[in-house]
Amino acid sequence: MRALARLAVTTLVVAAPLAAATLSTTANAADDPTPITVVTSDFEDGTVQGWVGRSAETLAHSTTVAHGGIGSLEVTGRTAAWQGPSLDVLDVFEKGTAYTISAWVRMASGSDDVRLSVERRTGGAAAYDQVVGNTAVNSGGWVNLTGRYTLATDVEFLRMYVETSSTTGSFYIDDVTVSYVPALPIQTDIPRVKDVVTEFPVGAAITGAEIVTEHGQLLSRHFNSVTPGNALKWDATEPNENTFTYAQADPLIAYAKANGMAIRGHTLVWHNQTPSWVFTGADGQPMTATAEDKELLLGRLENHIRNVAGHYGDDIGVWDVVNEVIDENQPDGLRRSSWYEVAGLDYIRTAFRVAREVVPDAKLFINDYNTNVPAKRDKLYNLVAQLQAEGVPIDGVGHQMHINVNWPSVAETEAMIQKFVPLGLEQQVTEMDVSIYTSNGESFPAPPADRLLKQAYVYRDMFALFRRYASEITSVTLWGLADDNTWLDTFPVTRKDAPLLFDTRLQAKSAYWGVVDPSKINPSQSPSVSPSVSVSPSVSVSPSVSVSASPSGSAGTAGCAVTYRVTGNWPGGFQGDVKIVNTGNAAIAGWSLTWQYTGGQRIAQLWNGALTQDGTAVTVTNASWNGTLAPGGSASFGFLGSWTGSNPAPAAFTLNGTTCAVP
Repeated sequence: MRALARLAVTTLVVAAPLAAATLSTTANAADDPTPITVVTSDFEDGTVQGWVGRSAETLAHSTTVAHGGIGSLEVTGRTAAWQGPSLDVLDVFEKGTAYTISAWVRMASGSDDVRLSVERRTGGAAAYDQVVGNTAVNSGGWVNLTGRYTLATDVEFLRMYVETSSTTGSFYIDDVTVSYVPALPIQTDIPRVKDVVTEFPVGAAITGAEIVTEHGQLLSRHFNSVTPGNALKWDATEPNENTFTYAQADPLIAYAKANGMAIRGHTLVWHNQTPSWVFTGADGQPMTATAEDKELLLGRLENHIRNVAGHYGDDIGVWDVVNEVIDENQPDGLRRSSWYEVAGLDYIRTAFRVAREVVPDAKLFINDYNTNVPAKRDKLYNLVAQLQAEGVPIDGVGHQMHINVNWPSVAETEAMIQKFVPLGLEQQVTEMDVSIYTSNGESFPAPPADRLLKQAYVYRDMFALFRRYASEITSVTLWGLADDNTWLDTFPVTRKDAPLLFDTRLQAKSAYWGVVDPSKINPSQSPSVSPSVSVSPSVSVSPSVSVSASPSGSAGTAGCAVTYRVTGNWPGGFQGDVKIVNTGNAAIAGWSLTWQYTGGQRIAQLWNGALTQDGTAVTVTNASWNGTLAPGGSASFGFLGSWTGSNPAPAAFTLNGTTCAVP
């Protein structure tokens, strides 16, 4: 993966930003007690109540607008997007406690994407944890940002703050609260997962929040393998050239070693979460496919692997050396990432060669998602077979298995495993979770009982399959410990998901019993499972641009609505989501959506459609399964991209040849 993600923070639990009320995040948990509130800022006393600016901006009590009562906090005089109101919570937050932070925000004029974050410092080094990602806010009403945050390390400085994504406009905040629900003790009268599933190690992807207090107890009790979800990625370990830091990863590795747990290293090479400097040439310009740029890029790659893998040596027994290099929509099946565009297949060959030299006893894996889709599975097989024939030292294939309660079938998953058997390599399930959602249009205030039951049967059947293939499957890792910290809360859209074995209060769900003892799943309910379609993982939420269209070329009255959202933004990269709705009374049989970028954006990966990009011009056509849009029907696709300078939304869209005007 992904992560989600996925961005690189080690202490964060993200929840959905809401337009009105906070979603319930409990999934089959014991009854929650009343939350204990530790911070309240209602600005009703005529003061700023301890809030200060992060720079020279001005904070003042205001009665111009208010969410509740008559007062709010007005923030003006901002000269940078990162400037905003902050509150010292060093003496409030306790390590290991999961806090819910809620703030109401309203722009003074115009609109922007607003986010809620925490800054922490240890030894003078600052780190920034995103609690709620980019959320569209305007001057027309109040928007609630609500997220969960767990401090996992000792700090000397801790402040929560509100900032915007791009503009420096003034805004208001009001009715800020921080609360927590006292933790439940973990259940010690139920079987350990690792004691029941003995055919292979069972692991969890972790952040710093998973190794403290009850989370750490749950992790060490049930799992015997861990994957640092983000802490070993390039942006976390080498943010600046030849400046290496292991502040995020070292505590996770130390915890695993102290508890006798195997460690999967994730990941040495990925097209995402890689700093932009990696792909910047000696002339300061983006690299191109020249001999000079290729030599520089491969040199940086070798230096990175020698340092990061060498830092941990034998402590990490398995590495995802390269991650998500397959694009089944390309004739040769290879993702047109910056790695590939500059270095071709040599970046993969180099990564495995150097990793073998640095950690000769580690198992080296190639990892990807949707490997149960035949087209992708076959392209991955062909690549691995080619590299094997060349003598590239690959030991195994990783199947991410980000799936949902309706997809894939057991038969499709078994075909995935069987496909790679002739290669004689190990296979591992590296990032498994089972979403309760079957489409981007669904959102539940609490996980429905029937979805949780379906989920339990999926876990039951998948683990039964993996155990049946224990001679091929040598490890299974879940992408998270419990439902309180899952990247699926913000991907592919923002909503509370419940994809893991334990709920938000760390109590065992039916999914847990599906793995440990299926006889304890309620036998009176028999969910039907039908095929659906899954998408790839990764990160956060929000701005949207809606446009309307009247495409021609079909009988009846045609019309459409298109929503373009940037669902995650980070230095040099972003994630987006596009939804097409047929608002006419005639069916659309096959669609093609085009737009122009003006900020130097390049799409690196797209799912649920086929991509063509020529310079600034982007064209996305339907996949085989979502090309027909009945009246009122919709199709969505998502993507990961890069940007330089700025990341403005497209100004116009064209659907099947007809221009769509932005209202």
